[in-house]
Amino acid sequence: MAITKAAPPTADSHEPVADTADAAADTKSAESRSADTRSAESRSADTKSLALIVLLLVLVVLQGPIRGALSAPVMQSWMTVFVAVLVQALPFLVLGVLLSAAIAVFVPASFFARALPKRPALAVPVAGVAGAILPGCECASVPVAGALVRRGVTPAAALAFLLSAPAINPIVLTATAVAFPRNPEMVLARFVASLLVACVMGWLWQRLGRTDWLRPPERPHHEGQGKGAAFWGSVRHDVMHAGGFLVIGAMAAATLKAVAPASWLRTAAGNPLVAILALAVLAVLLSICSEADAFVAASLTQFSLTAKLAFLVVGPMIDLKLFAMQTGTFGRGFALRFAPATFVLAIAGAVLTGAVLL
Repeated sequence: MAITKAAPPTADSHEPVADTADAAADTKSAESRSADTRSAESRSADTKSLALIVLLLVLVVLQGPIRGALSAPVMQSWMTVFVAVLVQALPFLVLGVLLSAAIAVFVPASFFARALPKRPALAVPVAGVAGAILPGCECASVPVAGALVRRGVTPAAALAFLLSAPAINPIVLTATAVAFPRNPEMVLARFVASLLVACVMGWLWQRLGRTDWLRPPERPHHEGQGKGAAFWGSVRHDVMHAGGFLVIGAMAAATLKAVAPASWLRTAAGNPLVAILALAVLAVLLSICSEADAFVAASLTQFSLTAKLAFLVVGPMIDLKLFAMQTGTFGRGFALRFAPATFVLAIAGAVLTGAVLL
């Protein structure tokens, strides 16, 4: 009886085993990384909880001195202005964030591209006026402008939209009317000045802008997600950013109102040129959301309406957070050229409009 000897395993017979071993190693590596990530998140949560507990203990221990400091007249004045600005501004901020997220997620950017004229010179003012249909702050206008450029809209029109949308939309104009009940002309002045500056900047970019100055914007992070996830992600982003800057702006306005010597404010407000420049620079530094900046401007009672108009025109077009967002979307070379020109034109537009309407 013949005995058949088994053939030795060949190199090919080992490949499935090696592949299985590699897959198992990859799975273990992925599980290890996942465990490490969970461990890091757990440590981060523990650290935050510990920090919160320490903060609460410090507040309990120092509640006597804190209560005494808050009862001082200066602090009472500070708290009054701070709370007043927040209470007036929050409803407009929340409504604007919700509507902005809805439009950014559910309205395709191609809609804006189809609605604009083919000629760039005509597309700029149309895009500027179209900014009125985006009820949100400047945080929302930057990604929408980037989407327009990505879909072939001329950059001049997209930039006009970027500048006008945060300043002339219904939410912002309504907030301005509420903040200045005795000066309804501020609403028209803000609309005219902001639209004028947006169109002039668009035409200047069409005339002088170069292709290599503008980096093609990347695809936004919410593309590829479900509509619901993208909507709530946009809401969370805008609330965290706009709400945080609103608090900072309210704190700065309250500090300026309660702590700054009245003689300093009178000196700055008494010189028209200094007053306009001071509030324009303040708008850049405070970086307040456009849905709430009118309430901060209205609290600066020492300054003229034209100076307040400069604050309202400059802020939604160029501030610290906008400069960072424009740099991230269009590139640093673009932001370094675009921001200074926008600042100068915004002041000039506010002064010209204020001279006519205020």
